[in-house]
Amino acid sequence: MTDQPRSASNPDWHEAVRELESEFGELSVRMRQVMAARADRLSPGMLPGAYKVFTTIVKHGPISPSVLAETLVADKGQVSRTVRELEQAGLVDRAADPADGRSTRLTATPEGVERLAAARSADPHALHDRLADWDVSDIRTLTRLLRAASTGETPSGSA
Repeated sequence: MTDQPRSASNPDWHEAVRELESEFGELSVRMRQVMAARADRLSPGMLPGAYKVFTTIVKHGPISPSVLAETLVADKGQVSRTVRELEQAGLVDRAADPADGRSTRLTATPEGVERLAAARSADPHALHDRLADWDVSDIRTLTRLLRAASTGETPSGSA
């Protein structure tokens, strides 16, 4: 059995997209809850936005403040204030860029990386737990499809 044609004029297509949007909304709420809890475990009182800035530094660091703001699609001033808070909390270090002494690079401190690992592992609703019974191939398929949806590409095997 094959799927019905993909078309903006197909009512089933519209319904499927509405259901997907609804599920993304539910997932978004759950992820905000997870991020808020992890942020508080990382540093009591930390807001989820600061947690996102910090995890982006961990993932992409060393990173310049301007590239960090671009990566997060965020206001440079707000990112700068958040980075200062992360520095004061001992989670981030700022150092001169060896390639350009006028620029700085941000990196997570060893303590920050350690605290992040602890914050993530203490999460009883972690994605690891929710996907524990999934086949690796299903996880990879979901990842591939989500990446295609976020980039606007047609997933391989769907064209």
